[in-house]
Amino acid sequence: MTALQNLRKRFEPQLRRVMHLYWRIARGMTLGVRGVVLDGGNRVFLVKHSYISGWHLPGGGVEVGETFLEALRRELMEEGRIELTNEPPLHGLFFNVHVSPRDHVAVYVVKQFRQDRLPQPNREIVECGFYDAAALPADTTRGTRLRIAEVLDFKARTATWR
Repeated sequence: MTALQNLRKRFEPQLRRVMHLYWRIARGMTLGVRGVVLDGGNRVFLVKHSYISGWHLPGGGVEVGETFLEALRRELMEEGRIELTNEPPLHGLFFNVHVSPRDHVAVYVVKQFRQDRLPQPNREIVECGFYDAAALPADTTRGTRLRIAEVLDFKARTATWR
C-alpha cells in the first residue's frame, strides 16, 4: 500500500464526517445516483475512488437543479466515459444510513450505452473496469455487492443501501 493510500485510509472516517457535516448544513438532504452498468456478457462496471476504500458502482451526488437521470449521465461520463443510448430503468431508491441519516440513492440498471474506451486514472477515479459478477474484486463494498445481486440474481431488494 502506498503512503497516500495509507494516509487516505487513516483519515477517511474523519473526512467523511466533515463532508457530511458540511452537506447537512448546505443541503437538507443528500441525493445520489448509481448505475449498475452491464455489458453484453453481463459483466458489471466498477470504479475505485482515490478518496474512499473499495470498489463501487459508478455514480455520485445529484446537484441542485439536476434530475436523477441528468446526474447519472454526467457521472457515468465522468467516471467511465459511458454514454447512455437509452433511458435506463430505475432499479430502486435506497436509504444510505451508512453515509448519513439524510442520504438517499437512486440506482438504475444500464444495459444500453456506448463507451469509446476506458478512462485514464485521474485524481478521483484511480481504477475502473468491467468485472464478472461471480469474480468481483475482493474489496467490493457490501452495498455494491447487494445491488449487483438484486439485479443479476433477482434477490429481494432491501430498502437500505447497507
